[in-house]
Amino acid sequence: MTSPASATIVAGRDGVAAARHLSRWLALAATPTFAIMAVLTAMTGGPADLLCAAGQGSLLGGMVPMYLLMSAFHSAAWLRLIAERRGASGRPSA
Repeated sequence: MTSPASATIVAGRDGVAAARHLSRWLALAATPTFAIMAVLTAMTGGPADLLCAAGQGSLLGGMVPMYLLMSAFHSAAWLRLIAERRGASGRPSA
């Protein structure tokens, strides 16, 4: 029989492991989500994109460039996953 204290420690470890697992999947989901949002915004346009780009002569104005930048900034999780997979397979990196 396990004591309530040891059951709490095990549950706490499982909760930490579950939180880490969830955060890793959320980090992986960010890049494709922002990329899809950029494509959809580019295809549909819409008043939000016009509002964000209004009065700006910059190429970085608007929602599409913002989503593309957000996708690039969140790509670290994918790069880390690729590096881990290459390390696990024993193949030398190019």
